Amino acid sequence: MTTQLPRTAVDDHGQHDLSVRRQPPSGAERKRLSDLPGWLLSSTTVLLLVIGWEIAVRTADVSAILFPAPSGVIEALVTGFTDGPFVRHTLVTLQEIVYGFAFAVVAGLLTAVWVTSSRLAEKIVLPIVVVLQTVPKVALAPLFLVWFGFGMESKILTTALIAFFPVLINATLGFNSTSSEQVNMMRSFGATRLQVLTRLRLPTAVPSIIAGLDVAVVLSVIGAIVAEFVGSQAGLGYLIIASNTSLDTTTMFAALVVLSVIGLTLHYIVVLAGRRLAFWSEENRSRHAGL
Repeated sequence: MTTQLPRTAVDDHGQHDLSVRRQPPSGAERKRLSDLPGWLLSSTTVLLLVIGWEIAVRTADVSAILFPAPSGVIEALVTGFTDGPFVRHTLVTLQEIVYGFAFAVVAGLLTAVWVTSSRLAEKIVLPIVVVLQTVPKVALAPLFLVWFGFGMESKILTTALIAFFPVLINATLGFNSTSSEQVNMMRSFGATRLQVLTRLRLPTAVPSIIAGLDVAVVLSVIGAIVAEFVGSQAGLGYLIIASNTSLDTTTMFAALVVLSVIGLTLHYIVVLAGRRLAFWSEENRSRHAGL
């Protein structure tokens, strides 16, 4: 019986190379951590951070006034939603966010249609909008408080102003992305300006509009909380200020968790709506693959 030696390769100098060449890894071996679904990776990361947070706080015996443990925050959430005021404050803040966001969407889309349909409106309105955007909305919140009082109106207006600009800019960019050749072709077939808007420019602008809505809905949460910090009688921002006064850090963290859940939920609602409305977009397909 003869033993077959491994094959050798000859290099450029005529020497035999006895090194073993590895076969390329199979498909299962090439699977990396980044190939896992995004929701699984993010959820696992958050869970590990929370566990590490709990262990660190309990090991170092940190005071709950400085840094509460996650178990204490969860207990405050359960107590706040069963016997405490969390339900009322959450509903107030959620109404301010939704109403402010809705007003920003309507005003932003109508203004975008206006400035992209008229050169005169573009030259007059856009500079004014840019100037208003440079004014910090935090500075305007006390003024709205004087005009509209401590009720929900001043919070809705502040939220709408903060969310208005990204909707306007993205919608304007989307409407202007329509090629002039397509517009001229539709007009040559007798299409009216309304038909050009609804059947050509609006479908073309949908991906850009969805991107603006995604930014605006997150800014709406910030706007509502900023307005409640300035002056309010209810809401999660009011609850955070009241908890800060009494050094109730656990309740403050619980309110922040509720705000994060609200922002994340609204974000995914916009993303899902964007997939239904702009299913042909390559960006939406890639985002769907990453989740």
